[in-house]
Amino acid sequence: MLLLLLLQVLASCLWLGHSEVVTSFESSCPQFFFRETPPNEALEPKNPAWICQRYKNQYYFATLYDRDRRIPLYSAYLYQPGPGKRPKTWLVEPQLMGPTYPKTMEREWTLLNYFNVSLEQLSKSQAMLQDYKNLTGLNRGHLNPSSHHPDSSSRTATFTLTNIVPQDEKLNGGAWNNYEQQTMTRRTQGCNTTYVIVGAVPGNNYIAKGRVNKPSHIWSSACCEVDTNHRKAWAVIAENDKNEVQLLTLGELEDVLTQLYGRDQVSLFHSSCPRE
Repeated sequence: MLLLLLLQVLASCLWLGHSEVVTSFESSCPQFFFRETPPNEALEPKNPAWICQRYKNQYYFATLYDRDRRIPLYSAYLYQPGPGKRPKTWLVEPQLMGPTYPKTMEREWTLLNYFNVSLEQLSKSQAMLQDYKNLTGLNRGHLNPSSHHPDSSSRTATFTLTNIVPQDEKLNGGAWNNYEQQTMTRRTQGCNTTYVIVGAVPGNNYIAKGRVNKPSHIWSSACCEVDTNHRKAWAVIAENDKNEVQLLTLGELEDVLTQLYGRDQVSLFHSSCPRE
């Protein structure tokens, strides 16, 4: 009995955070979307999971996850960059295996050793570290980058594989990185609050023996509140095999995504964000 108690205490010490699979962003973590309005259903996959990404009892961002393709389709967050070290610990989402599992963003090792989870169970539900081993010309690309957050906890929360896609290595370290670090800094000058949604368009190719989809495009959009009466917006898109980023208006990106998805008109932000 004492041994069991000690194991439970040890397991709780190893818990690194909390994230939760929910029924909707509006009811659970709407604060990451401008005027609490998530993108419309035009981006939703056949088998979605809505994840409120929570760490140390605080929500940090929201992710729409494609369970079948094992990639995030978008992550939404508030842009609050700050100095600090890049985290090294990678996490996974237990609740993708089912609601009885912990609402905790965990290390694979912790789940396998302390929660009686099998490798097969975990791998069926989502991408794992093994899926991203031995890649050629690709690496782990964050949708929500750690550098856009102000402290250790908020940066660590971005290191969940539910926020990662296979991204072209040159793009990730080149033009996309320039957009994240330089263009975003310039564009957000004068902004009080900047809401960001970064996404990936599913492609026709896969890594890890068909387990994880390689997106055809990576995109980012922002809606910034300058004051109560003034807002500005911008967007970019990149093909996921070229080191180039195309700057667009929000309306142009929504139109491009509508064409790429071939479904209803895409709307990323509340209608009061400027599309021009």
